[in-house]
Amino acid sequence: MTPRSEPRAVPRGRYLFTLALGAVGVVYGDIGTSPLYAIRESFYGPHGISVTSGNVLGVMSMVFWSLVIVVTIKYHIVIIRADNKGEGGVLALMAMVNGSRLARGLSPRRIMIVLGIFGSALLYADGALTPAISVLSAVEGLEVATPALASWVLPVTLAILVGLFLLQSRGTARIGAMFGPVMLVWFATLGVLGLSQIVRQPEVLAAVSPHHAVRFFGENTRRGFVVLGAVFLVVTGGEALYADLGHFGHRAIQRAWFGIALPSLMLNYFGQGALLLRDSSAAVNPFYHLAPSWALYPLIALATAATIIASQAVISGAFSLTRQAVQLGYSPRLRIEHTSSREIGQIYVPSVNWGLMLLTCVLVLGFRTSSNVAGAYGVALSTLMLITTLMFYVMSREVWGWSFPRAAGVAGLFLWVDLLFFAANMLKIRYGGWVPLAIAAVIFLLMTTWKRGREILGKRMLEKTVPLKMLLADLAAEPPLRVPGTAVFMYGTADHTPPALVHNLAHNKVLHEKVVFLTVATEDVPHVELRERVTVKHIGKGFHTVVARYGFMDDPDIEDVLEACRVKALDIRIEGTTFFLGRETLVSSDRPGMDQWRATLFAFMSRNALRATAFFKIPANQVFEVGAQVEL
Repeated sequence: MTPRSEPRAVPRGRYLFTLALGAVGVVYGDIGTSPLYAIRESFYGPHGISVTSGNVLGVMSMVFWSLVIVVTIKYHIVIIRADNKGEGGVLALMAMVNGSRLARGLSPRRIMIVLGIFGSALLYADGALTPAISVLSAVEGLEVATPALASWVLPVTLAILVGLFLLQSRGTARIGAMFGPVMLVWFATLGVLGLSQIVRQPEVLAAVSPHHAVRFFGENTRRGFVVLGAVFLVVTGGEALYADLGHFGHRAIQRAWFGIALPSLMLNYFGQGALLLRDSSAAVNPFYHLAPSWALYPLIALATAATIIASQAVISGAFSLTRQAVQLGYSPRLRIEHTSSREIGQIYVPSVNWGLMLLTCVLVLGFRTSSNVAGAYGVALSTLMLITTLMFYVMSREVWGWSFPRAAGVAGLFLWVDLLFFAANMLKIRYGGWVPLAIAAVIFLLMTTWKRGREILGKRMLEKTVPLKMLLADLAAEPPLRVPGTAVFMYGTADHTPPALVHNLAHNKVLHEKVVFLTVATEDVPHVELRERVTVKHIGKGFHTVVARYGFMDDPDIEDVLEACRVKALDIRIEGTTFFLGRETLVSSDRPGMDQWRATLFAFMSRNALRATAFFKIPANQVFEVGAQVEL
């Protein structure tokens, strides 16, 4: 049996239903809006194939088995169980692998880290592309309703997207409660629209047999590969359910998929196929042609709402990913606001929000139509799905202890399908597929530069410090003047002397009566239990060491740390306490470490990082910063 690490109680009854409804609104927004454009891209445009009975059944067969193998078996049955104490996503998987025995080997560990960072960078690219293609494809329904409104598609799309990003600072607590019901109506509409066409052309159900997909590829080998890149659009969003695992749990996500999302999507896709068998001219936009003319405008409104929800989920995911990156040391400290303590949209990161808004609007203006965006869409996610499979194989061997045949057999099936989709999407490179890869490459560069720069900075700082035991011995031999009050020295290494302490002694010649050495560390787990978070060690003569451990989904807060210290017999009142922090000025040098241009980039990122006082929520008027020049 696969080991599980989820510590929470198993949800049941009404609570499970509530979680499942929430999962419908948040987890399946992306994949739930794929019917707007996925089938159209297979049969319409410069790369579409002719609408014949054989081609329609072949494409429908590929759609059916893609949803079964990739989304259902891979993600909902297997990958969903690869949770890091209840949390999912590529960074959570990377942290779990790094915490295993694999970490003893430098090269494999480094490969997993690189894959995890690049995978997270791809999610940011997806965070810009998903709102662009989703909202564009919904608003393009205006062209179907009234061709004269075609010129309004871009302005309306941009207005919706800008409004969506402007609302982020207010949080999504209120509108988040509507996500589930709205998407429930959306999925019900998908199912009804599809079923209405299936009953008129039931022979489309023959596509369930895989031989139609095999025959299609046999007859259209080269064109079939191009179409496979369009078929991949039906599984985009599969990674989202894994990333949102911590919000809802695997039981709620599975119930929502098997009970609502999967049957609705299958009915709609087969309904579009049935329509094409009956009317080949509907290929221009088969989704909107499913609806009768009287229902077209309400359907456009509902589709727009669904795409806004899908975009909101991706944006919230980018915020959550950023918090993980900051905690794990792959991003500078950024301002992170809590807009709600309960809802999925509780995190707001202003810099990420404005960056995504600008990028999304540029993509809309650059590509102009959802078909053009589709040329770029899928490249990032097919690469990410491939990365997830490779990391899953390593995790199953190192963490779950699977045998080689078992791990290779399961991962091999997924890898075979992932490689087919990856190769098909690589054909999109010349048609805009390079855009998400370029975005991911830039973000990957920023993340690795920050991580490497912090490592070098830490080494340079250690060169100038002495072991804490040595300093305490010197102070015992020649005690300095002690003054009333408490001093907290924050430093990244618990067993070395904070430079701020040395500077304070050198210039002020005094020490406070109570001296606390505080180290904040991030563990490779999403959350650290409150009772295990803070460790206090009483050294004697008024000296204490405190180590505060947080998970990569936790938010450090100095008040929480001091409260935990009081529970463990170290009474620190924030009033009257002085916090000593170091502030480094980075200077380029010829010392080995980083290339000059990367050192300059790191210095720029460091200057613009959020101050430690704001990040740890320390009262600014009680902070004493000690500056130092450090050569990179």
